Amino acid sequence: MALTSTERLQEAFSLALEDRSKGYADLVSNSNAILYLMKKKGSWKTFSGPRIRERLLYNESGTYTRYAGYQYLNPSPAELFNDAEFAAKLAAVSVTLSGEDILQNSGSAQLKDIMEEHISAAEQELVDRFVEDLHGDGTSSNQIGGMQLAVPTDPTSGTYGGISRSSNSIWRTTTYDADTSFTGITQVTSSTVKTIFDNIMIERSRGTKGPDCIVCSQEHYIAYTAANVAIQRIQDENALGALGFTNLKYYGGGKSVDVVLEGGIGSAMPSNVTYFIDSKALRFRYHPDRNFVKFGGKQMPVNQDAMVQHIGFYGNLTLNNPLHTAKLYDSDTAS
Repeated sequence: MALTSTERLQEAFSLALEDRSKGYADLVSNSNAILYLMKKKGSWKTFSGPRIRERLLYNESGTYTRYAGYQYLNPSPAELFNDAEFAAKLAAVSVTLSGEDILQNSGSAQLKDIMEEHISAAEQELVDRFVEDLHGDGTSSNQIGGMQLAVPTDPTSGTYGGISRSSNSIWRTTTYDADTSFTGITQVTSSTVKTIFDNIMIERSRGTKGPDCIVCSQEHYIAYTAANVAIQRIQDENALGALGFTNLKYYGGGKSVDVVLEGGIGSAMPSNVTYFIDSKALRFRYHPDRNFVKFGGKQMPVNQDAMVQHIGFYGNLTLNNPLHTAKLYDSDTAS
């Protein structure tokens, strides 16, 4: 028996989502430099269980001993590890088509058009809202803990991952106020930005470890661009540039690091802020069955002539080593 026209269109709708859903994680990661670098460094990691746990090395054994001959060594037991715990968060967008939409676009060309428009709109909303949450502070209902929570302006108060920042200095990121943190400097300008970046990169690095990405608001990126006008090698054509990100290179403090613009139309990046990120410590932890995929099956409300398909994730952003991550802000841009 032949399928009815509506059933055929429903199947086409489902298959169209199936074909595209395999790439939603890439769609999200390639939309944002922070997410892209985290994924490139292998920092998109799965979790299982009711909570996300990050294992932390927070102590030394205290057994290092200088000795000669038969002097005693110091094989003393010590607690070296602890866990930070994060609540996983759910979010989704929904692709919805009414039966009327489907019937009015039953030709092959029209069908492709309306499905493309609805699916593309849902994908863009997924990207935009997730990047918005990426820069949030986690205070909105069911929101992931974004950059303003992981790298706060005041790292000495509150808790993160269930661990008190006020009681544990090892659990604090570092904050620099351009108005007060640097001798002889009160603003981020083209004449001061390189010195500021040099100081932060040196102070937040140890050996080969340190920030591997500098993410700037519009104001700070413009200052950095102006500071490097005479340098021809600043434009970087690595993978970030190939993906369309506006990025330059920072050379200094013994390192070469990407400098990326995170401002722009509709950006959730705070003004007059730069993040110095150790992307190996910053992670997106996701459930393996809900990593920006469609879920729930093709749903048809019992009292409506429509079809709905959801796309979403279950997880959270975590920072498991604050040592090499910092925030630069300007408390008084007029001074």
